[in-house]
Amino acid sequence: MQVASSAVNAMPAVPATDAEIAARAAAGDAAAFEQIMRRHNRLLFRTARSILKADAEAEDALQEAYLHVWRAIGGFRADARLSTWLVRIVINEALGRLRRRGAQVIALDSPMESGDAWTETGMEGNPDERPDRAAMRSELRAQMEARIDALPEAFRTVFMLRAVEEMSVEEVSAALGLREATVRTRFFRARALLREGLERDIDMTMADAYSFDGARCDRIVRQVIARLADGGGAAVG
Repeated sequence: MQVASSAVNAMPAVPATDAEIAARAAAGDAAAFEQIMRRHNRLLFRTARSILKADAEAEDALQEAYLHVWRAIGGFRADARLSTWLVRIVINEALGRLRRRGAQVIALDSPMESGDAWTETGMEGNPDERPDRAAMRSELRAQMEARIDALPEAFRTVFMLRAVEEMSVEEVSAALGLREATVRTRFFRARALLREGLERDIDMTMADAYSFDGARCDRIVRQVIARLADGGGAAVG
């Protein structure tokens, strides 16, 4: 007896493209607009946060930007990336907030020279006097000490005497009974190993910068939708 299988290998659903979702949102589809927000929330929050330097203000700026997006999405053209278009709107909103509070605003495409006065503005003052620096210094010190401890012993002692105690090459050479050339070689190698280790640490933690968890995503989406329901955004088209 022939047995007919009723099982059907369903093809996995292909996610809608940004252009398709944008077109649906432009037609007034609120669910599509929510999908846009959830898809791009982290990118846009981090963009606003990098300009405003405060979580709460970045969230507010992002919500205002989304209201503008809802009103303007009918003008989005699929020949550009939706993410790029959204980032520009968020940047404009964030920079506008800085201007309204009288902060100095530097165009993001301005050439940057290390000697420029405006480059130094954000660095002025003694950073050691800022209360938020103590915990950061403690964490960085612990990280550096752990990396120094991980150095091979032959390199570690040379590095400690040369870099931390600031002894001269000649003094380290005499103290350890090493040739001066050996001291220099081990010191440079120790610095290279530390740099490589710290760069790996930075790469591993970079994704955690400006933390964006599910709760924040949900809160932003919920508040934007509530404002749209209250008439916070004009009809798209």
